[in-house]
Amino acid sequence: MLLPEDDPNATHIMIATGTGVAPYRGYLRRMFLEDVPTFKFGGLAWLFLGVANSDSLLYDDEFSKYLQDYPDQFRYDCALSREQRNKSGGKMYVQDKIEEYSDEIFKLLDGGAHIYFCGLKGMMPGIQDTLKRVAEERGESWDERLSQLKKNKQWHVEVY
Repeated sequence: MLLPEDDPNATHIMIATGTGVAPYRGYLRRMFLEDVPTFKFGGLAWLFLGVANSDSLLYDDEFSKYLQDYPDQFRYDCALSREQRNKSGGKMYVQDKIEEYSDEIFKLLDGGAHIYFCGLKGMMPGIQDTLKRVAEERGESWDERLSQLKKNKQWHVEVY
């Protein structure tokens, strides 16, 4: 899973569970810290991280610093399954955060944003179900949208 560098102004929506956040740490360093003459990031990076509780937030200090230093280019949302509740009163998972921001996410995807998923493969069914439900609520076919995202090379999955 590589960071596409053909458009330095692209939006990158990164969704991780647990240690799946590691590749995004590298992406964010590339975007915000490294001095690369051929790549000057001017887009938006939005990280969704799902973990059990706040003491499991990997690299939280780094991500919080990006929020402070690059407020117009970085967003960071956490789903803490043992500490937060979703709108139905159940545990908060990354798919609940995706649903919470679904209008904005779908709009960004319509504009060419890349979306990445990294973490345990068990995260994908809940995320896929949520995206399908949201698409259908919007009067869209999720299968068609997913096919188009893949065709446009906007959909990136690395689960284990």
